[in-house]
Amino acid sequence: MHILILGAGATGGYYGGRLAKAGCDVSFLVRPARAAILARDGLRVESPKGDIHTPVMAIVREQIVEPFDAIILSCKSYDLDSAIDTIRPAVGPDTLVLPLLNGMSHIDALDAAFGPDRVLGGTCHISVTLTDEGTIRHLTTYDSLTFGPRAPSQSKRCDALHELLLRGGFEVRLSTDIIGAMWEKWVLLATLAGMTCQMRGNIGEICSTKNGAAQISSMLDECCEVAIATGSTPRKEAVEAARTVLTDPTSKMAASMLRDLQRGARIEADHIIGDLLSRGVAAGVPAPLLASAYTHLEVYQNRLAAGT
Repeated sequence: MHILILGAGATGGYYGGRLAKAGCDVSFLVRPARAAILARDGLRVESPKGDIHTPVMAIVREQIVEPFDAIILSCKSYDLDSAIDTIRPAVGPDTLVLPLLNGMSHIDALDAAFGPDRVLGGTCHISVTLTDEGTIRHLTTYDSLTFGPRAPSQSKRCDALHELLLRGGFEVRLSTDIIGAMWEKWVLLATLAGMTCQMRGNIGEICSTKNGAAQISSMLDECCEVAIATGSTPRKEAVEAARTVLTDPTSKMAASMLRDLQRGARIEADHIIGDLLSRGVAAGVPAPLLASAYTHLEVYQNRLAAGT
């Protein structure tokens, strides 16, 4: 299979870099400046699971001459429209588009652009960042990627993609309920991002306060109630596993949204927090903690937009 990775940022660069190191047919679709750097220096990943430094195939949009078998999309939600335009020449009748964005609204946008038969469901559990020098830094040992078909017609091609992804050396799961898996990741992430951004601290710091763990647990319950009301009930074991992770007083975990906020960058508040809250409002589910977190993030976004 011929795989296209949109960008060579933290998430896509990590998975794509490991696939390239394993000898898979992988190309990175990047801007000209990044293409020149990758051609000169290769791709670097620093990871507790082993560093890699490998040459990669980097191309720009004008160099796409035929469709790819699969495209892995891991852009930020606010870049989705431009990402769709960028990958359009690489999408053919049998191309699979595998998005690794958080939340759910991107699925509707991709379906509208390419048709539901081409769009898979996907999610990942990984903590990575891109340094100013262009090195991808993997912050923990977690690097799982979960994906799966949304229609029976996609199953055979998903099996082939699964075989290829396994060569990368990261954890790969082919799910028979990928929408359920995406919702379970969403309720965990919305809680993590909502609480760590609002409190400006990591999970351990929040849970070391008198009411922090209880507030986190209550926000997780709110997010789960929204999921249930929209027809995607999270598995009990998944919820309790999330609760354990999110209420660990020794944890240094924080959402990447907090890191973005602290450096004055754009954040995915609307896609991760706002959209979940809107779905709750539409379903009549009270979510005061989620609403408070979103208001907090909206103030930041408004200040950023105003340049203050």
